[in-house]
Amino acid sequence: MFAVYAQSIDPNDPLTGLVVGDVTEPEVPADWVRVEVKAASLNHHDLWTLRGVGITADRLPMTLGCDAAGIAPDGSEVLVHAVIGDPAAGGGDETLDPKRSLLSEVYPGTFAQYVWVPARNVVPKPADLTFAEAACLPTAWLTAYRMLTTRGHLVAGETVLVQGAGGGVATAAIALGKAMGLRVWATSRDEAKRAAALELGADAVFETGARLPERVDAVIETVGEATWSHSLKSLRPGGRIIVSGSTSGAMPPADLARVFFLQLSVIGSTMGTREELIALMDLLAATGVRPTIAGEFDMADAGSAFAMLAEGDVVGKLVLTR
Repeated sequence: MFAVYAQSIDPNDPLTGLVVGDVTEPEVPADWVRVEVKAASLNHHDLWTLRGVGITADRLPMTLGCDAAGIAPDGSEVLVHAVIGDPAAGGGDETLDPKRSLLSEVYPGTFAQYVWVPARNVVPKPADLTFAEAACLPTAWLTAYRMLTTRGHLVAGETVLVQGAGGGVATAAIALGKAMGLRVWATSRDEAKRAAALELGADAVFETGARLPERVDAVIETVGEATWSHSLKSLRPGGRIIVSGSTSGAMPPADLARVFFLQLSVIGSTMGTREELIALMDLLAATGVRPTIAGEFDMADAGSAFAMLAEGDVVGKLVLTR
């Protein structure tokens, strides 16, 4: 079976462990469903795997990829929900299952001819979404949706600051925030990415670390150390940071005095539930919002897509197709 997989781990040069080739079909529970992959999108999670984060060498080789859209055994068009977990073990939320994992952590991922998942992880694909668009939703777009809604509780009219415009979660948060009636501000070190954020719907853009005209209700934080201090200083009293990533480092100074004095909330968020994925698709149908796709690559050319992601010069999502 054709696949794109991690053969080895290298924290400093992750792409050296990337292999495009054939793998043996995995052994999976008998009641799992096989999906023929038509499109799958890259996430920073895939680079982290190649660096050895969230995986150990004894699990290699591991087929990469969390997101996919494709064809179910009955011929229907579907999305693959990437969170492998038991909602009952998480109080009705599979992301809170202590044993939950994402595809490509314990079970083989989506960068392959086929992927196998539990039946509840197969979700009908709306006809008005292409396979490439649908493949962008289960990680980055679902993460952004949960950050803005279930975790952030943002409501129309509030102001949200999105740090690090350009990445998959950040671009999704800008587009979704605008569709939800929020005032959306975004930051980036890169002028082209600031311009792209305006095209996505941001009401205003700023250089990273710039003083804002006023304090905001919430911050969407995926960058970490490089923006954390600015995020805290940008919040109004009682404001909240919703954090789902730390691409620049995960150990910034906490500035606890500011947190408790201004009664700020720091809220973690990871992925989303099957129900939230369906709600996200309903929102896209109602608003016409679609993922920004920075590039599509044949799965056999996955190395080029990974190199582009590693360089960081991407606005939106990179998609592998078959």
